[in-house]
Amino acid sequence: MLFDAPNVLVLDEPTNHLDLGTKRALVAALQDYEGTLVFVSHDRAFLRALSTRVLELGPAGPHPYPGTYDEYVRAVGREAPGMRQL
Repeated sequence: MLFDAPNVLVLDEPTNHLDLGTKRALVAALQDYEGTLVFVSHDRAFLRALSTRVLELGPAGPHPYPGTYDEYVRAVGREAPGMRQL
């Protein structure tokens, strides 16, 4: 990794404490990012804008879902566990 550094960003709840304008700017910047994004978020708009794969972590272990967050919701028939319904 030191010789040829990977182009990866790891983000933990990146939209917490951001106002709406800053969230939009962050999403726009990340949509233009050419590397890999690995993130955890409870912000559905953020998930819908950026996710191309979902990894659900549960008691039975990790379960990967190819596709967007909306495709994940359709596949499992609900929002991600722990998400509050609006």
